[in-house]
Parts: sequence; structure tokens; C-alpha cells
Amino acid sequence: MENKVFIGGGGPDYKIPQGLGLKYGNRHGLIAGATGTGKTVTLQILAEGFSNAGVPVFMSDVKGDLSGLAVAGRETQKLHQAFADRAAKIGFDDYTYDSFPVTFWDLFGKSGHPIRTTVAEMGPLLLSRMLELSEPQEGVINIAFRMADEEGMPLLDLKDLQAMLVWVGENREKISLRYGNVSTHSIGAIQRRLLVLDNEGGTHLFGEPALELNDIISVDENGRGRINILAADTLIGAPRLYATFMLWLLSELFEELPEVGNPDKPKLVFFFDEAHLLFDGTPKVLIDKVEQVARLIRSKGVGIYFITQNPADVPEDILGQLGNRIQHALRAFTARDRRSLKLAAETYRDNDRFDTEEAIRTVGIGEAVTSMLEKKGIPGIVERTLVRPPSSQLGPISAAERRAVMANSHIAGKYEAKLDRNSAFEMLQKRAEEAAKEAEAAERAEEEAELAEQEFRKARRYSGERVGRSTSRKTRKSAGFGEAIGKMLVRELTGTTGRRLVRGILGGLFKGR
Repeated sequence: MENKVFIGGGGPDYKIPQGLGLKYGNRHGLIAGATGTGKTVTLQILAEGFSNAGVPVFMSDVKGDLSGLAVAGRETQKLHQAFADRAAKIGFDDYTYDSFPVTFWDLFGKSGHPIRTTVAEMGPLLLSRMLELSEPQEGVINIAFRMADEEGMPLLDLKDLQAMLVWVGENREKISLRYGNVSTHSIGAIQRRLLVLDNEGGTHLFGEPALELNDIISVDENGRGRINILAADTLIGAPRLYATFMLWLLSELFEELPEVGNPDKPKLVFFFDEAHLLFDGTPKVLIDKVEQVARLIRSKGVGIYFITQNPADVPEDILGQLGNRIQHALRAFTARDRRSLKLAAETYRDNDRFDTEEAIRTVGIGEAVTSMLEKKGIPGIVERTLVRPPSSQLGPISAAERRAVMANSHIAGKYEAKLDRNSAFEMLQKRAEEAAKEAEAAERAEEEAELAEQEFRKARRYSGERVGRSTSRKTRKSAGFGEAIGKMLVRELTGTTGRRLVRGILGGLFKGR
């Protein structure tokens, strides 16, 4: 399909091509459905289609299934015949197996290239959300960031932030006069949360070299968009860390990318799997930020696609901005499920051929109810669609294959070695060392002064002077006493007794000769 990402076949016999127009690819979308209904395959074929159109993709791999995008499917694979039959059924005549340019990323640096940001780039708002801080604690974090800016101390990793909080605590009396109360209890609570984050592996997220956006927004030598896959099978165990990182990446894209208006195709497509983790227990101020980013980032050429089990997982204000929709089966086992199913059906333009609510409940695995934006951004009429088979391997690749892909990556070796340049921790450590040296010098000078005073006290019986008088005065007194003794000796020696004494001494000397 020209200027479209081919999704599958629709209509009564599944022969009518259904596709997502590249021109509206940055208008965001939703992929929803119960577990096991085919969301992962839909995500895979959308990534393939965007890549073939020269559009880079960023996606999280929560279950470890998406790594197969790096390897072409094979005729020996289990579902080969089923895929061939489906391709024939929907009229996908040029269906072939193919691999795609994949870059693997991993916060922990094990299943992909390390991906990092700095504490300063994360910012106090997202960091507070990640640590689940109270309002007073968030205030202390904001003060720490402000003081780091004023003191010229970069906050790069967790130890920088920990050191900065200690410094804020030590100087809290002065800081409180300017920025409000800084409680040691709040600082202690934040430090404990940072320790928990460190234990969860959060320390790997912060540091340098930090991610350069150009490394994910790129095409290969053949002009195909690179598919960036974040290994999230371990990361999902720390849902706050996962959701905050993904939200940070969206925020970075929003702040760094230039305005492009309405491009012919997206500059980047961002798939957010397990999207409910982003919104569960999230403060309203943060949800408002997500809504703002979703509303404005499309003008930067970025399309966001949320993948979740139920459309109700996404807040209504954000759900209303998702124009491209692929709805897999929803199972209505409870009253709440039935209400959610009814609400999901009401968001589509009706099709006279079938009941939308019934279709959402009864579509099979690999089938979906779809509606894509058409001319002038109008939602298309809802259609039952049989999703096309993927060209890449279905399921994960082996560890050896993953290592080979990473070794041949265009960024191999760029992020592997972590840097630790001069930042807040080192600067505060240097200040502490200098202060310790000054204190040591002052203590040594005090000890020397004490020793001199003790020696002076011992010398009182010889000089006859009292402790505490100035040195110059003592010198003058001592000199006067010496002069008096000298004059007395001269008088005695010039007298008769003196002469006899001198003669006796000299005579004894000569007799000894």
C-alpha cells in the first residue's frame, strides 16, 4: 500500500487492504486487547511497516518476544504454513520473510547497549514520582536541584544527588531562610528511597555517557528506520522505574526535537507497552504532563502508541487523542468488563455490516477491530481486520544471535564504558578535604601556641615575668636586669677585691705551666 503501513485485510472476505496512513502516523494510536489475542504480533508488524517506510521506532520488549525482529522468519518455523495461508487469504501476494535493523538497549547493560540519563536531565518532578515522595520531600529535592545549579555542581548520578542532600542538610539553617524549611527527617526519607532505588538497579539508569537522541532517530544504509528495542523483561519488575524512564524519554523527545508541523511521515514512532503502568497511582500533575506531551509532541513528528489490555487503562483526556486504533478481543466476564466493552465500542464510527460491541467480543486470535485516520484526520469506519503475518521471526532469538546483533550495531562500544567525571560528589568531597586540612592546620597552630605558653610558664622563675605580658615588654625587662648585673661585675672587678681575684686566677694559670 502506497504511503501506508499495511495492517491486514478487512471487509466480508478480508480482501480489502487496511492500512495506517504515514501522514497520520504521528497522530498517536492505541493497541488494546486481552492477553493472548495477538497484540504482540500487531506491534511487530507495525514496527516492520514503519521501518520499511524509513521511520525509526522505539519500543519496549516486556515479554522478550520482540527480539525476533532482528532475524528473518524461516520456512521451518512452526507457524510457516499458517502464515502462508493467512497471507493468501488477505491477498498479501508479495509476502516474504525478512530481517530488520534492530538496536538492542538495556538499562542494566546485559541484554543490550546501556541506556542512561543524568539526574539533572531526569529533573525533580519525574525523580520525585519515581521515588514516591511526599510534597515536603519533593520540596527538598527541588531545593537540592536549585542549590546544585547555584553552586555549579552537576548532578549526574545517584551519588551526586546523595552527596548534595547531605550538603543541604549540613547547611539547612542558611538554606531554610531562603527556600523554606529543610527537615532532616525529609532528607533521611529521601536517602532511604534512593537506597531502595539503588537496590532495584536504578543506579544503572543514571550516569554518563547519557543517551544521544540521534542514536535512536536514525536509518540504516538502506534507508530503513532502525527499530530500537528496550529489554524490559527485568525492568518491568520495577514498574515505577520502567514508567518513569519511558516518560522521561518522551519528555526528552518533546524538548529536544524541532517543530516539523505535519510531515509526510513520522520522524519517530514510540510504542509504550504495558501502558497502564504509566497511569496506575500517578499524581494528577504528572498525568497532566503526559497529556500535554501527547498533545504537543505530534508537532515534533513523533507518534505515540499505547499498548494495554483495556482502553479504560488510559485516562480519557489522553485516550481522546489516540486517532489510530487496533482493538483485539475484550472478554466481558464481569459487569465492569461489560461496561468497558460498551465504552470501547462507542468510540468507533459504526459499520452497517456488523455490531461493533459484538465484534470486539468475538474477534479471534490475530483478528482485530480497526479504525485509522483518513483524509483531513477523520476517523475511518470501523472494520474487522485479519492482521497480516510478520516477515521477521515470531518469538525471541537466541543469546548468541543477540550478541552478534549487538556486536555489529552502529553504536557498538559507545555506551558500554561508564564515565565518572568531576561532578557534585567529587566537588563536595574536595571541599570536605580542604576544610579538613584547614581544620588540621588550625588545630596544629593551636597546639603550638599552647606548647609555647607552657614553656613560657616554666621560664617564669628565671625571668621573673608574669604570664600574659607581651614579648617586647619581657625583652626590655630582661635586658635591663642583664645590664644591672653587668655594671655590678665591672665595679667589683675594678675594686681591690676584684684585682686580688684576677691575680689569683692568673697566677694559678701560670703556675700550672
